[in-house]
Amino acid sequence: MAVHDDCKLKFQELKSKRSYRFILFKIEQQQVVVDKLGEPMESYDDFMASFPADECRYAVYDFDFTTEENCQKSKIFFVAWSPDTSRVRMKMVYASSKDRFKRELDGIQVELQATDPSEMSLDIVKGRAL
Repeated sequence: MAVHDDCKLKFQELKSKRSYRFILFKIEQQQVVVDKLGEPMESYDDFMASFPADECRYAVYDFDFTTEENCQKSKIFFVAWSPDTSRVRMKMVYASSKDRFKRELDGIQVELQATDPSEMSLDIVKGRAL
């Protein structure tokens, strides 16, 4: 499975310049490509609404939060979205390509796997960030 150069480039822009709040990736013609870019002002709800109900996706989300010591922090989440309603073959392709793709994105701090929206709710993300 190839990874399009644009994936790494946009991820670097999210990580270093904070140009995006999130990026969705999809597998198309045997390579991972950028599916959607979330503007810096978009919310977690906008991120959640970007996932198709019946297709797998990979995503990264730049999550800002405040620690108990009142420090502003940020963590980059990697989400492997594999809804139960997606085709079995698609789930297998995404599952087998995930680790290789993740290695291309240097700087991911937390990984989530989700088969329905409740498994990547804002409460779960907050809990994993702290």
